[in-house]
Amino acid sequence: MTRLESMKEALIELEEERTLELTREALAEGTQSLVLLQACEQAMRVVGERYERHEYYLSGLILAGEIFREVLELVQPGLEAELHGEESGRVLLGTVAGDIHDIGKNIVATALRSFGFTVDDLGVDVPPARFLELVIATRPDVVGLSGLVTASYQSMKDTVRLLRGAEADAAMHVPVVIGGGLIDEEVRRFVGADSWTTDAMEGVRICQRLTRVD
Repeated sequence: MTRLESMKEALIELEEERTLELTREALAEGTQSLVLLQACEQAMRVVGERYERHEYYLSGLILAGEIFREVLELVQPGLEAELHGEESGRVLLGTVAGDIHDIGKNIVATALRSFGFTVDDLGVDVPPARFLELVIATRPDVVGLSGLVTASYQSMKDTVRLLRGAEADAAMHVPVVIGGGLIDEEVRRFVGADSWTTDAMEGVRICQRLTRVD
């Protein structure tokens, strides 16, 4: 097993000190921060799946998130140097009402900021009216709705419906991207969003496409 694989396994097994130790060793050996971030994202996806199968309790999910944040602090300096793009814009981001998971959202926010995007992060359990309030106030280029549990899909749908209703009155349209470990095209159609992703870097590329001026 490589050091990177060992680091992923340690995070999946919620071994905090070992995860951080292996992260430091990988950085010292010259492993790119982006590679480590992507490995963490893969590990967190497994943690989320275990939570969905009731193999982990909420406490385990929270611990995994704390470990990830500590890893992020270690890789952040290198990540800012590696992730560079000319595209920029404003993204309004939040975990929808009824869901308190923020791991994936935080990964996306970090990646977007590293590419020069301004990110307004509303946090978790955000009601549709709050998204609409900030869309009107900040006029973002993209709205990102995050949700891990399947119960969040209805909240996403309610949020999109509210935004679209307001847009009809204001003659504007803000693209909505949904994200989460279990999101797929069927969920996107149900929600009525413009795009979807389960991958942070793909989320950055989607936002770049949506904000590109031809």
